[in-house]
Amino acid sequence: MDRRQFIKATALTGTSATLASCGNPEYHLIRFIPEDAMTPGIAVFKPSVCPLCSAGCGLTVRVMEGEAEVIRNNQLGVTKMGLAKKLEGDPAHPINRGKLCVRGQAAIQVTYHPDRLGHPLKRTGERFTGQFQEVTWDEALSDLVSKLDSLAVANDQKSLAFLTAPPRGLRGDLVTEFANRFGAPAPIAFEFFSNDVLRRANALSFGREQLPTFDFGESRYVIAFGADFLGTWNSPVSQSVGYGQMRQGWPGMRGKFVQVESRMSQTGANADEWVPMKPGLDGVLALGLAHVILKAGGRRPDAAGRAGTLIEGWVGGLAEYSPQEVEKRTGVATARIERLAKEFAEQRPAVALIGGAPLAQTNGLFSALAVNALNALVGSIETPGGIFFTPQVRVAQTRSIDQVADSNTQLLLVDGANPVFATPHTAKMRETLMKIPFIVSFGNFLDETSTLADLVLPDHSFLESWVESRPESGAKTAVASVAGPVMRPLHDTRAMPDVLLEVGRRLKKPLSPALPWQNFEEMVRNAEKSPAVIDRRYSDAARVVSFTEPQFDGDAGEYPFHFLPYASAAFLDGSTAHLPWLQELPDPLSSAMWSSWVEINPQTAGRLQIAQGDLVEITSSQGALRVPAFVSPGIAPDVIAMPVGQGHETFTRYASGRGENPISILALVKEKETGALAWAATRVKIAKAGAADGRLVLFAGSLRENAPEHDHR
Repeated sequence: MDRRQFIKATALTGTSATLASCGNPEYHLIRFIPEDAMTPGIAVFKPSVCPLCSAGCGLTVRVMEGEAEVIRNNQLGVTKMGLAKKLEGDPAHPINRGKLCVRGQAAIQVTYHPDRLGHPLKRTGERFTGQFQEVTWDEALSDLVSKLDSLAVANDQKSLAFLTAPPRGLRGDLVTEFANRFGAPAPIAFEFFSNDVLRRANALSFGREQLPTFDFGESRYVIAFGADFLGTWNSPVSQSVGYGQMRQGWPGMRGKFVQVESRMSQTGANADEWVPMKPGLDGVLALGLAHVILKAGGRRPDAAGRAGTLIEGWVGGLAEYSPQEVEKRTGVATARIERLAKEFAEQRPAVALIGGAPLAQTNGLFSALAVNALNALVGSIETPGGIFFTPQVRVAQTRSIDQVADSNTQLLLVDGANPVFATPHTAKMRETLMKIPFIVSFGNFLDETSTLADLVLPDHSFLESWVESRPESGAKTAVASVAGPVMRPLHDTRAMPDVLLEVGRRLKKPLSPALPWQNFEEMVRNAEKSPAVIDRRYSDAARVVSFTEPQFDGDAGEYPFHFLPYASAAFLDGSTAHLPWLQELPDPLSSAMWSSWVEINPQTAGRLQIAQGDLVEITSSQGALRVPAFVSPGIAPDVIAMPVGQGHETFTRYASGRGENPISILALVKEKETGALAWAATRVKIAKAGAADGRLVLFAGSLRENAPEHDHR
């Protein structure tokens, strides 16, 4: 009899017995008194917020009575309780308006994942070996408090560092307040697919250092430069809803959509017109369109206001960006440039957007400023069918990931970030973190970063916690989402904000001033009464920016291909690769699943004698990967593309040791104005390394029989 059959049997008989397989001989499987007064078979619907990306989509959670294996008072047992059964979009939520992406649907597996951590852990072996032992919460918190007290005694509070995902709610505010009142620097925010370049461009162009909201529903013409806004970029559900409204059209007219990119994305596959683009030249094409509009006389240069004055040559009509010159640089035909410009200027309201790979070049800021100026020229800022900026409700201040290496950190607290996986190997992030004397992780799964921790204090899942989100974009009005737990905790976990508040109360040297909340619920309820909407404007001094040729790591003679890692439709930056529903999700374009692959143009594949599924070696100046080839016509001949997300060394049974991580071979090239990682600026070479060996798993086709065996539990 296996473990789950045993649990089912004891639940039916009500008997208790020692369950040795649970890992702790002190636990006994017993039947607890039912915890919720629910009517069997009758669903209750409760609100929540999806945590799997920054969009902040609202959820409606279907909760029904069921039996669950739980830990209560350090005992393992079975009880009847309200259990989340299904997640759907909240129809009343202003961001997603009842819709939900596939990642949001799969978020329920975070709670019920078989490899989810259920108890505090203390490291017993070498770092990264995954050797931990269970400890009590009192022991774990005593260790953390002792480390903080030692810093305070030594007057060394500045050597405490928080490493988090970009904060977007009261959770981030609490971390910031704790750090500030303890005397530590601001938290360090980390994400691989950062949008800092676009935020800086918007601050310079419009005085708003944030991501924009697009009013697609009122647009009649949309041109996107690299942004996969229907799949993975910014607020994809909100943008998909608006896009659907645009495509329904008006009497006698249907909105048109043009996508400019070097590799066809999920969004590009929906376009009326797909324009292939050489990497790093998107800004040149945007200014070519602006040149045609200005020359036609329908707009004056000063119509673009401040956004136009930032571009060198704007006042003179952008003479060096004539369609003929732009064709020479980009390869886009003169006639096409002139036609697109005419359509964009006349089929109003129109809007242009830029995101993803174009901003991950060494000249990314220039391209963003060029698209901003194009929008301003046709009057698409803060007008129906154009660009808006969602009013913000408090904004937490953060630092860059680079400051981990630059500072003398003695104690590191990690919450929701995995930089060991999501930074190039040449950044030596693992080596940097290994030098830090004490690391605490609040993760509820072991990943590449939390396996370096000395203590793991597992968080509740979002369905077991108070959740709150303040989306940066996706709606024209300020949005603050708040929801209580939809179910009781399954395991011996604690909400990270509550842990932080308790730690603050236990310090020998009190926080100054003390945090005023007893628990996170109290903080949320007080903030909900009076959310402070701020006018987040910036007054950076205007300066002229000129075009510079994009720079790439790797000599073009030795490394002839541009390497394009891109956000996976299922895994984004790899943070959701542990969810089996998403591993089993066929990629929308390739239909690949449970695997990694590299996309290559048919002409290139033919020249190199590479067939579908063949094993190829991709080599940059920083390293090499071996993955199967997927031959695709939707990619430029000089570009090699690969989804990010697989290649985890440690991330549960579903993701560990599966596929390869393209981030690992990237060079540390930076966008020259902001210092952001230019993750699309690495060159590679490619060579056939062997015949098809079953690594490429397709949903449909001759390779389907190679799908891996997996556990559906």
